[in-house]
Amino acid sequence: MVDAISLLAVALLVGGVAGTLVPLVPGGLLSLSGVYLYWWHSGFAEPGLLALAVFTLLGVLTVVTEFFGGAASARFGGASWQTTAVAAAVGIALMLVTGPLGLLVGLFGTVFVLEFVRNGDVNQSTRSAVYATVGVLASTAAQFLFTATILVGFLVTVFLL
Repeated sequence: MVDAISLLAVALLVGGVAGTLVPLVPGGLLSLSGVYLYWWHSGFAEPGLLALAVFTLLGVLTVVTEFFGGAASARFGGASWQTTAVAAAVGIALMLVTGPLGLLVGLFGTVFVLEFVRNGDVNQSTRSAVYATVGVLASTAAQFLFTATILVGFLVTVFLL
């Protein structure tokens, strides 16, 4: 028999996976909340300490990827810290108005324009904008994989083993 706390824990884990696909929803933190809620509810017995450590590591990687993945890729593409910060703010503002497409277009456009103003090089500005945009998409994919791994691992560890 499954109780309400177990259902809530699984719902948080599922929400964590879904949250990685929705901007500004902390998927990694939702996943960790589900794992730790269940661990607390089980009297700190399930999942075991090794599984808990792996889930925690994956959750922390998800959070770090969420916060720094896009910025790191923009910097790797040559964008300045100032450009990266402004592009993040513009992307988030546009996302709130137009959704995820606004985030991507705003990010690309802002990085391109600010880097072109900074260095006057169309190719370098395009490269920085592409890196930043692809980095955000890759960051989302990585977050999805991390949280899906936590969900599947949790279900297998707790309910099948």
